[in-house]
Amino acid sequence: MTTALVDLTTALAFLAGLSTLATTGAWRVALRVLLDLLVAAGLLHLSLARSWSALGAAAAVVALRQVLWATLAAGLPAPVRRSPPRCGGDDHRLAWATRGEPDHDRRTCS
Repeated sequence: MTTALVDLTTALAFLAGLSTLATTGAWRVALRVLLDLLVAAGLLHLSLARSWSALGAAAAVVALRQVLWATLAAGLPAPVRRSPPRCGGDDHRLAWATRGEPDHDRRTCS
């Protein structure tokens, strides 16, 4: 009976993760829901089993959750700008700015 409860909690965690993904479309939110509920299932298993292997499994699930979430929260590195700046060499106002004409504001391109 007690192992069935842990298995049911694990199955419901996957079901909740999939339904979150289907309804919101946000995979990060769905992954967060899945990982939180898997932690709950691992802690439930730990409270029922009371063995070193159960403790190791719960610790592994918690560590996996922390590592995955830290990796996802960091995000991707910012892309390197490869396009020329807005005030490029073909800007006709660039000559005015270098000569220092009084009616031209040198701080903006427009």
